[in-house]
Amino acid sequence: MKSFLKYVLATIVGMIIVSIIFLFTTVSTIIGFAGAQSSKTTVDKNSVLLINLTGSIDERTEDNSLATFLAGSIAESQSLEDILKAISHAKDDDNIKGIYIEAGTLVGAAPATLQEIRKALIDFKKSKKFIVSYGDMYTQGAYYLCSVSDSLIVNPQGVIDWHGISMQTTYYKDLLDKIGVGMQVFKVGTYKSAVEPYLLNEMSEANREQLTLVSSELWTEMTGEVSASRKISIEKLNQLADNFMAFVQPANYKTEKLADKLAYSDEVPQIICNMTKDFDEPSDYKTISVSDLASISSSKPKGTSGNVIAVYYAYGDIVQESSHSVPGYNNEHEIIGKNTVKDLKELTDDENIKAVVIRVNSGGGSAYASEQIWHAIRQLKTEKPVIVSMGDYAASGGYYISCAADWIVAEPTTITGSIGIFGLFPQATELMNKKLGIHVSTVKTNAHSDLGQTMSRAFTAEESAIVQEYVNNGYELFTSRCAFSRGKSVEDIKKIAEGRIWTGKHALQLGLIDQLGTLYDAVKVAKKRADIDEYSIKEYPAKSNFIDDLLKEDKGGSYADVKLKTSLGEYYEMFRQVQSISKKSGIQASLPYNITFNF
Repeated sequence: MKSFLKYVLATIVGMIIVSIIFLFTTVSTIIGFAGAQSSKTTVDKNSVLLINLTGSIDERTEDNSLATFLAGSIAESQSLEDILKAISHAKDDDNIKGIYIEAGTLVGAAPATLQEIRKALIDFKKSKKFIVSYGDMYTQGAYYLCSVSDSLIVNPQGVIDWHGISMQTTYYKDLLDKIGVGMQVFKVGTYKSAVEPYLLNEMSEANREQLTLVSSELWTEMTGEVSASRKISIEKLNQLADNFMAFVQPANYKTEKLADKLAYSDEVPQIICNMTKDFDEPSDYKTISVSDLASISSSKPKGTSGNVIAVYYAYGDIVQESSHSVPGYNNEHEIIGKNTVKDLKELTDDENIKAVVIRVNSGGGSAYASEQIWHAIRQLKTEKPVIVSMGDYAASGGYYISCAADWIVAEPTTITGSIGIFGLFPQATELMNKKLGIHVSTVKTNAHSDLGQTMSRAFTAEESAIVQEYVNNGYELFTSRCAFSRGKSVEDIKKIAEGRIWTGKHALQLGLIDQLGTLYDAVKVAKKRADIDEYSIKEYPAKSNFIDDLLKEDKGGSYADVKLKTSLGEYYEMFRQVQSISKKSGIQASLPYNITFNF
């Protein structure tokens, strides 16, 4: 018996030791993996910043090390925040001699993001350093950026896509009819088109009108900038777009002045050498990535004054509580109402923070959460200046929270406005009763005890009137908030509201914003209003890091979402729209997110 117990005890001890060794090895591997993500701390002499235009560009990316570790490979995503930091640093760092842009299938970037990067590249050129771009395939967005280059090179068998802008909306009415689901809609605003995909099979005339105007304004902005850089008339650029340049012979790109050279990729290093006297041979320089240079820029010593201008990032759907558990691991970012209110209170109380720039990139979402954030920003501005910098979108709920600021800066191509509100309530009577054979019986104490609690029946006429009145009141509150914040009458706001979207350029004319410009322009305004000479910039909220993500509970959707986005590609957005129907139930101040730019 003693021998038996001895062997059992030895086995248990052995298992414990093996488990400890395995745990130690695994943790060491993971920590090493995480540490390898940002090991570079200095810029080598004779460096060239490499910007790779492939995949998507998001407002800000979290530390995706955990997703990468678990999912293997994910859809390429870059951070606008990092790109702007890297370009700014490259301009002032004597060790960096120029920028090399490697164009590719850049498909996930909206016009305002591209415009902000393009302005940063133009500002970089003030340093008299070179910008060279090369591509086997220039998507139109990539070409728009690369058109600022001193030398734009395309492969002799490559492609430059130049075709104009289209805006597409996907409609689901027939699909919902087939499965027996109907949408009960309550809205205010002729142009409030967020509900149309669930009610119609094609655009309403009002929606077509506003999208036609917006796409025309975006294209005018784009062609004007490319015309100035490439010395090609706007009329000629439109002729080339009508010819759909992706299908012409590559030699035509040089003939039509869209490109400067036709060359293969192995010839580019020598071309880079020819752009500066600092290099004789390709081996004379090293490239540095955007992420490495942005990391080095962030680690630079801050100013000694103690003054801080906070840049607070608010991007994604506006929700009161998170719909997923691991920010940055799930691809869809959110502005979580209760968290944002808490963050803004902390910025209010921090005496070192002299001004706050809120970077808004959102098409809206929950009307309730938008109101709470609006109030928090109003409280914040009683203590220090608050400037809003609008990104790709600051519409509907995104405009709701923006209008509370002291000053609003937007790109000409920002999509804003959409001052309107709607309620969306699915009901699945046909699906449940006729297709699935499911029936629901209800006992209630009062006439409307089960209002909105079940999809098994439609609203009565009386209930519909109650909900519509609630939506009407929400619209009155929204327009009054805008009027109060912008110093206008409610009547004046309603004339430009009705759920209609505007570009930033048009919004300036209408008084919805105060200035056209970039995030850095907004920081300049904050500095002036805070009346400070020296300051450092600090970004909020803090990014979740690898260890934080490792310790958080994942509810099962994140890994699948990463893989779905990689597998479905351009069809992922359609899948997400169908998936989000339940999330959009209730009262929303939201832009139609399923507008797709063919940019």
